[in-house]
Amino acid sequence: MSGFHTNTFLQHDDYMTPKIVWENIKHFIPKDKIIWEAFYGDGQSGKHLRDLGFNVIHEPVDFFTNNLGDIIVSNPPFSKSKQVLDRLYELDKPFIIILPVSKICYSYLRNWKDRVLQLIIPRRRIQFIKLVNGKLVENWKDRCNFECFYYCYKMDLPKSLIWLD
Repeated sequence: MSGFHTNTFLQHDDYMTPKIVWENIKHFIPKDKIIWEAFYGDGQSGKHLRDLGFNVIHEPVDFFTNNLGDIIVSNPPFSKSKQVLDRLYELDKPFIIILPVSKICYSYLRNWKDRVLQLIIPRRRIQFIKLVNGKLVENWKDRCNFECFYYCYKMDLPKSLIWLD
């Protein structure tokens, strides 16, 4: 019998995006568009994108009631993937978002069957920065135990499936 007890499992969506995540795909993000980094987190993701030369809106505003920028480039909370994808479908604007690989199998992605999604596949697992209650977790393992893709829409990528070197 498994030792996993759901009543002791704590879910946290506070996994921040390291700069390397955006560096790896910067050549796929248009420089002439205003990026909305729609999920604020610790505020660093927007700073990373600005450091890479992009014009970025990154403010602690509600993604579900706002519509900012020309394109969305973000690492949304994974526990809200369905709601995020529903909102992106409604907005119908270009985006690059990071989600676990497993999300491609979820039934709510079937809503996208009439639209072309593209995937960028990182060479290695993304090593997110974990926060709990806004603070870095001490002695946190620096190895993510799941794969993520960059899910893209209307980004005019050269292919539907891109493998990063």
